[in-house]
Amino acid sequence: MIDEYHFGSIKILGETYNYDVELRWTGEILKWWRRESHVVDIDDVKRAVGQNPKVVIIGTGSLGLVNVTQECQEYIAEKGIRLIIDKTEEAVKSFNKISEKSNEIKIIGLFHLTC
Repeated sequence: MIDEYHFGSIKILGETYNYDVELRWTGEILKWWRRESHVVDIDDVKRAVGQNPKVVIIGTGSLGLVNVTQECQEYIAEKGIRLIIDKTEEAVKSFNKISEKSNEIKIIGLFHLTC
């Protein structure tokens, strides 16, 4: 589903995006905003978690500078959702690998494209 990722851009289903994205298993792509630029907290994942996915993948940027708070990680775990946190390049690979296994797996990727 994700064609490629480079610092500052991500290409999904042939379309290039130059902003952080929330990608849903349905192919829906939304802008992803965080209250604090390099911190992911509960409020930053509520929209995604509200979709009741089985897996949430958070791409923490090219260098992995984004921090996912412990509270956020616990919030996702309490919902019974598998959480994968990795640098965005690896997070993209994980998203594609899981998506390829079955297009019915409810997976959401939250990808920070820079830093």
